[in-house]
Amino acid sequence: MPESLGFREYQELAAATDQSPSDDLTSNTVPLLGLAGEVGSLLSEYKKYLRDGRKYRPFQDQVAEEIGDVLWYLATIARKAGLDLEDIAQENLAKLHERWPSNSPSKHQGMLIPARHYDEGFESSEQLPRELRVEFREIAISGQAKLQMTTNGESLGDPLTDNAHANDGYRFHDVFHLTNAIMLGWSPVSRKLMGCKRKSNPRLDEVEDGARAAVTEEAISALVFGIARDYSFFDGINSVDFDLLRAIKTMTRPFEVRDRTYREWETAILAGYSVWRKMVANKGGIFIGDATKRCVNYESFELTPSGP
Repeated sequence: MPESLGFREYQELAAATDQSPSDDLTSNTVPLLGLAGEVGSLLSEYKKYLRDGRKYRPFQDQVAEEIGDVLWYLATIARKAGLDLEDIAQENLAKLHERWPSNSPSKHQGMLIPARHYDEGFESSEQLPRELRVEFREIAISGQAKLQMTTNGESLGDPLTDNAHANDGYRFHDVFHLTNAIMLGWSPVSRKLMGCKRKSNPRLDEVEDGARAAVTEEAISALVFGIARDYSFFDGINSVDFDLLRAIKTMTRPFEVRDRTYREWETAILAGYSVWRKMVANKGGIFIGDATKRCVNYESFELTPSGP
C-alpha cells in the first residue's frame, strides 16, 4: 500500500473491495444506503462527544474511521456513475475558490474590480455610467403613492407601485438593477432606462441589451426578492444561499455576464439590499454608484445641500 494516495488512486483501490462490482447506476442503491448509514454513525459519534465531552476518549479515532467509510462510499458511488473522484475534488475546489477567493476582502463593498467593462470601446453615449446619482422620491398621482426616479433632473422611467397587494417596497427594486450596472457592469434594464443601449452594434443590441436579457434580469430581481423576504431582506446576513447563486448563473449563461463569479453576484446582491433597505425605511433617498470602485451607497435627502 502506497504511503500517500491521490483521490484517483484511492478510487481505483477501493473498487477492488466492492462486493457488488456491477457498474450500472441501479447498483448504486447499496452504496447510497451505505453512505446514509455511515453519515448517521458519524453523527452518533458527535452525539456521544456532546454528551460526554473529553471523557469520551475514542472520539477522534472513531470520527476518522467513520469519515474513511464515508469516503469509500463516495468513491464507489462516483465510480458507478462513471465519475472520477479526483476531477470532482478539483472542480469543487475551483467552485469554492470562485465564490470565496483567498485574496478577496472580507467586506462586500471592497470586492475585486473586474478586469474590464463590457461596453469598453463604445462611445460614452452607449456606455453604462461609471458614476451614478439617482433620486428615488415618492409622489402622489391620482391619490396613489408612486415612486419616481430622476437623474440630473430628468425622469428615469415611469412612476412605479409595488404591483402587489401588500406594501412590500418592491417599487424601489430598480436599486437592484442600478447596483448590477455599477458592480457587475451588466444591466439591460438600466441600459434601456438610461438610453445607453449599444445600437451601433445591432447584434449586441439585440442579444445583450434586448428584451430577453432584460426579462432575465427582471426575473432574477423577483427571484432574489422572494427569497430575501424570508431572510429579513438580508439584514445582518453576510452570505447568500449557494443554490440561489447557482440558479442566477444558470439564468445568465446566454449573456456576457456569464463570466461574473458567484462571489461577485453575492457581493452585488448584498450591497444592493443594503441600499434598498434604507430606501424603504426612509421612503426614498439617493442612490450613489461608483463603477470604478465597484461600490454603491445610500444618501438621504437631508444630507443633500439645498442650495447656495
